[in-house]
Amino acid sequence: MVKTIIFDYDGTIHNTLGIYEPAFREAYQWLAEQNVVEEQKIETAQITGWLGLNSKEMWDTFLPELDQRYKDQASAIVGDSMVRQIRKHRAVWYPGAEEMLTALKNRGYHLVILSNCKAAYRKAHWEEFRMERWFERFYDCESYGFCPKTGIVQGVIRDYPGPYLVIGDRRQDLECARSCKSPFIGCLYGYGEKGELDGADYLVKSVEEIAEIIYKRKL
Repeated sequence: MVKTIIFDYDGTIHNTLGIYEPAFREAYQWLAEQNVVEEQKIETAQITGWLGLNSKEMWDTFLPELDQRYKDQASAIVGDSMVRQIRKHRAVWYPGAEEMLTALKNRGYHLVILSNCKAAYRKAHWEEFRMERWFERFYDCESYGFCPKTGIVQGVIRDYPGPYLVIGDRRQDLECARSCKSPFIGCLYGYGEKGELDGADYLVKSVEEIAEIIYKRKL
């Protein structure tokens, strides 16, 4: 019987694109003004593909040749913009997320978040959504030197009892589950690309289905 459920955050609970896309476009405009990138139209679909990566992975994937100083500044612009938007109540969770978390909490599961995000982003969300109502801890990758989730999850294992269940929308979440030998629920409504969740033990098309799977499969 699962005792601790490890949730990804962006694309699993938080519908991130609404605050990430304007933040990214602000950063890219700044890079263009510094004459280190060309003005170009970047499609929303491409931006969506970066959600779930940590900031280092994102900029190394998008602009591998860009000087690290500019990557760091662009990353800071994105982070600051997103935190400002959270403070202005522009961040939204997927419909049904609160009800799903309440149901699982009431059943006695330990609920934690493991996210490829920065510490300021974690803190802003924790305060905005009063996440202590459901979660015992929010692990962000910046606090672990942007270590991959497969490394950070070892800390979760030390802090909380098993067996474990991992829930997320990207390949990194599936790898995290495999690294701690736990079942994995893949969220098709998130930001993963086609085939990215192949190998998941279970797949869901909405937040509401998460609790249904856990109850039905007696996880």
